[in-house]
Amino acid sequence: MDPIATTPTAPPTGFGPPRAVLAARNGVAVVFALNGLAVATWFARVPAIRDGLGLSPGRLGLLLLAMSIGAIVAMPTAGLVTQRLGAARAVALATLFVALGLTVAGVSAGVAGSLPGVALGLFALGYGSGSCDVAMNIEGATVERRLGRTVMPRFHAAWSLGSVAGAGLGAGAARLGVPVGVHLSVLAVVVLAGTLLGARAFLAAEPGAEPGTPAGRRRRLLAAWREPRTLLIGLLVLAAAFAEGSANDWLAVAFIDGYGFSEAAGAAVFGVFVVGMTLGRTLGTVALDRWGRGPVLTSTILLAVVGAGLAVLAGSGPVAVVGVALWGIGASLGFPVGMSAAADEAEHAHVRVSVVAVIGYTAFLAGPPLLGLLGDHVGTLQALLVVPLLLLPTLALVPAARPPAR
Repeated sequence: MDPIATTPTAPPTGFGPPRAVLAARNGVAVVFALNGLAVATWFARVPAIRDGLGLSPGRLGLLLLAMSIGAIVAMPTAGLVTQRLGAARAVALATLFVALGLTVAGVSAGVAGSLPGVALGLFALGYGSGSCDVAMNIEGATVERRLGRTVMPRFHAAWSLGSVAGAGLGAGAARLGVPVGVHLSVLAVVVLAGTLLGARAFLAAEPGAEPGTPAGRRRRLLAAWREPRTLLIGLLVLAAAFAEGSANDWLAVAFIDGYGFSEAAGAAVFGVFVVGMTLGRTLGTVALDRWGRGPVLTSTILLAVVGAGLAVLAGSGPVAVVGVALWGIGASLGFPVGMSAAADEAEHAHVRVSVVAVIGYTAFLAGPPLLGLLGDHVGTLQALLVVPLLLLPTLALVPAARPPAR
């Protein structure tokens, strides 16, 4: 049984964590939830924006790519920015981009009818969200070390809950006929204000994590790209992101096309997956503390393989939905545990989390078109068999996530 990644700063037996650490834990959870709320708010209004701009599926796909490109551009240097400014300021700056992106995209679509304006807003939204993702994961890993127990999956569960709230609010706004520009602008203000409040509770920089010179920071970033363990963790996170992103993008459509579900039932199937993810991330912290990363990751990856395979091959809608629930639980821990593993050592956490995030997020960039092209030949439901086929060899990467010897 491998131990979790803790540091000698864990509180001694009989004493609770310092109040500042508990406040930072709550602040990080708020930031994660609001980031999920912001992203889901945009996706909830995509149908209205598509109809308002008269976009074909192909043009809509190209438009959505602007957000992914923004995130990929941000992530290679987001760790260095976080190291330079501190996590609180980095999150605040990143969320300013998120808020501006939401506002520009909403106003451009709902008022100006400008496709280039929407693309610019999406790029800013992706850039800010990607930067915030790295910074809040770095802070989350710091809080986890100071607490001396696993909490990172619960931060990602907060993101999932925020995304569910964003989707629900988006559906309500669409039903009430709230203009896209008004909806996105109001949510932008809420997300920015809430994030600034949450980030105020972040911890001060840990000893040994001083910014250093610009040249030194660049050297550390390049060195991280040559570390075998960091790259293997990145591949583990990539597979986990692919398993999660594939369900996000295609699950509802696959059940509509493959099992004859209605549109509402297809959306409900996606909801089952999200509930499974949230449940796995909430309860997974207990399992990680009890049995360690290796056994828990191995078990959950196998559960995701069985669940995804059952979802595709069951031949029965109700049985396939059970597979979706297992898929969600099984896919829940790979991403947050990978981020924790990248940040095991505080001194190099900033650059290693950046590297792992860049590798992992390429799944969100390449996954949708890959499955779409495959779905054109074999059907959307059958195309999802790529998920268990990719996850099985990922089991060989699990040892890389174990904490290094101290």
